Amino acid sequence: MEQGKVIEIRDLYFTYDGVQYVLNGVNLSVRSGEKIAIMGENGAGKTTLIKHINGLLKPTRGEVKVLGYDTKKTPVSLLARHVGLVLQNPDHQLFAETVEEEIAFALRNFGYPDDIVKKRVEWALNVMDLARYRRTSPFLLSGGERKRVAIASILSYDPEIVIFDEPTTGQDYLQKQKIAQILNLLSLQGKTIIVVTHDIEFAAENFERIVVLSRGTIVADGRPEDVFSDIDAIRKARLLPPQITACAIELQKHYPQINVKTISVDGLCQQILKLVNPFLSS
Repeated sequence: MEQGKVIEIRDLYFTYDGVQYVLNGVNLSVRSGEKIAIMGENGAGKTTLIKHINGLLKPTRGEVKVLGYDTKKTPVSLLARHVGLVLQNPDHQLFAETVEEEIAFALRNFGYPDDIVKKRVEWALNVMDLARYRRTSPFLLSGGERKRVAIASILSYDPEIVIFDEPTTGQDYLQKQKIAQILNLLSLQGKTIIVVTHDIEFAAENFERIVVLSRGTIVADGRPEDVFSDIDAIRKARLLPPQITACAIELQKHYPQINVKTISVDGLCQQILKLVNPFLSS
């Protein structure tokens, strides 16, 4: 693999039934430390794509390399040590009798000593606001809380690549902000972060790169301001642009000098101020 790249997907095709392809020639490179959101309509192939990264699915055609490992030839158990995947439905991931045991399981499975297990479990409980539930069955918690347990169980063993499938589903505003903080913390630690999400506003505010899938192919890949202002690609994927970008697009119809490549309130306000007070632009 090229230096700096941690994921290299080349000409990836995948079919579940041997007839219809869910992924159709996907090419994607991810560099170490990138923070990427993958978006698209239901059935676009997003979850199928990320399951190729940790080896849960193997390519029908094409190649997927992760940290130099060919996922077709590498056991899932080995890839799992390096690639943490939080599934969309936490009930597919949880099984232990208590929250504490759930978070400790992967650490023990990977052979960490007891003192490290204790420290990492305590850290994960606190960072995901779960300490009060440590001796509670995860199956007695709400859907949003179970999602946080699943996230904590992955964060605890510190993989290099962390993948989240719809992490904000079932979370209130404060918990979404907490997840955004976790993503920022992981990014500062040099982790490579990939998130599948339908939450346009969350994606626009928290990611440096957006990949849009439609019918198993990538139709857009770039900075949020570039992708979300590409109306043809957004419509093809049956998405709506962020509210601020949508406002800028409408304003540009009447004021051509408005730059639609804006995803922040401050950015659009500055443009409007320059319209009403041209001296600000001098």
